[in-house]
Amino acid sequence: MSRVIALWSGGKDAMQALCHARDQGHQVVALVTFAPPNPSFLAHPLPLVRRQAEALGLPHRLVTIEAPFEQSYEQALADLRQEWQIEGVVTGDIDSVAGAPNWIRERCRPLGLAVHTPLWQQTRVALLADLLARGIKAHLSCVDTRVLTPDWVGRALDAATLAELQALAARQGFDACGEQGEYHSMVTDGPGFAAPLPLSGWRVARQDHLAYLAEDGESHLVS
Repeated sequence: MSRVIALWSGGKDAMQALCHARDQGHQVVALVTFAPPNPSFLAHPLPLVRRQAEALGLPHRLVTIEAPFEQSYEQALADLRQEWQIEGVVTGDIDSVAGAPNWIRERCRPLGLAVHTPLWQQTRVALLADLLARGIKAHLSCVDTRVLTPDWVGRALDAATLAELQALAARQGFDACGEQGEYHSMVTDGPGFAAPLPLSGWRVARQDHLAYLAEDGESHLVS
């Protein structure tokens, strides 16, 4: 059993990677989110990320990253290795982005940290089937409106939604798992959660070509 941290966005891929890492016998000691100074994530609101960590009973670290990015990531990972006495890092990466090398793997290499990517290059059908089989509950938190219409925001990633998403992806040629930024998700329940997180008090907002969930005390999203 190795001690690892899980890189955490709060989305379905991060949750699936966490589940796989535990299945493989790794001891996940903390969830870590890398972020720029004064972060404000549209797709992955930090208050909800913190509630996820609490529900999972794991510490959460928000780690600030600044230019020069290679050195900043490597120093942050070195500090995390020292703090948690870890041997490796778990990520929910599915595939390379624009053919580039895996960023975290490259940053961990000089530190001697193992990188576990349990979802890497699995078929999209298999990944989405795994999401359902594990009982992970997630909602679409942000969509690229050049690919999906704003009414997709807030939809639960249940069997019907995933089937519709895969059919649409097959016709239009985009990634059914959203690996190229077509959409993002937030998990509200799954293996290890002490209790489901109520997703309420949100509305659909727009920024440039993105539609996303924004806090609004007067609107409610029923999961």
